[in-house]
Amino acid sequence: MSTTLTGAPTARTAPRRMTRGLTWLVLRQHRVTLLCLLALTVLGSLWILYQRAQLTDLLHAAGWPGKTPPQPVVGQGYSRLTTLLGLLPGILAVFFGAPLIAADQEQGTAQLVTTQSVTRRRWLVAKLGWCLLAVLVASVTLSVIFTWWWRPHRSVLGDSWYDASVFDTTGPVLPALALFLTAAGVTIGVLLRRVLASMVATFVFCVAAKVAWSVLRDHLAASRTLTYPLNGAPPARLDGAYELDSWIGSADGHLYGWGSCAKATEKAADACISEKGIVNNVVQYFGYDQMSAIQWTGAGILLAATAAMVAFVLWRGSRRPL
Repeated sequence: MSTTLTGAPTARTAPRRMTRGLTWLVLRQHRVTLLCLLALTVLGSLWILYQRAQLTDLLHAAGWPGKTPPQPVVGQGYSRLTTLLGLLPGILAVFFGAPLIAADQEQGTAQLVTTQSVTRRRWLVAKLGWCLLAVLVASVTLSVIFTWWWRPHRSVLGDSWYDASVFDTTGPVLPALALFLTAAGVTIGVLLRRVLASMVATFVFCVAAKVAWSVLRDHLAASRTLTYPLNGAPPARLDGAYELDSWIGSADGHLYGWGSCAKATEKAADACISEKGIVNNVVQYFGYDQMSAIQWTGAGILLAATAAMVAFVLWRGSRRPL
């Protein structure tokens, strides 16, 4: 007589996830957006590295810095890159920030989730936390790599350090702008509760914010004033400086606009200069050594505004139904 031995049935166990609970839900819900953001960051970083390698080879072949390289040293790829980096905060705001909560409100997902064991505040914290963290990582990565490329080669790239193509895409400004506009998009979405309307309103806000930011930059630091002889060469300290305004002035300090003595003939212009006693050029400027301080001051303002908008969203979400 023979007997057959069979083992006790074992229960199937699901594979363990790296994340669970609300974090898993948020990441799964936005997995397509996060993967697109990851791809954008990786491809953008590789593009910057490729452009830098090309520039380094060109400068090495030209004998730079001992010799002046042929101009221009960069082509359309550089301008396209700086344009895309400048547009990145607005793209994240419109396509990531605006629909983040508005889509759940419009589709009823927010009401469904918050009727479970998860509180509205906890759900909002998870959504905002992962959204802003993803934006921060992507923007910091691109900003660091682009700054690493631009800083040692700024003298041959052509753009002034104060131009938006450089100032807004290097250092802490790109991450701060990205967080600020994304938080603005989330806030607009919470208030309007409709995806398309929120995206349109966020786009308009981004355009207005860019204009306001370009005006605000001039007031983030105290400008410097330099006076030198009318027919003299500009001092070395103006190398790399960004000129805010300039005048011609008399010995007693009275300033005149550059067109004050623009006459039809050189003799008439000289007579005007002599009559007004004009002997100096006067320049108001920001020095390159002020760049870091101006950027961090502006970034601090943007991050404070970001924190205020996040606090508003959490406050409103915890007191009013979504």
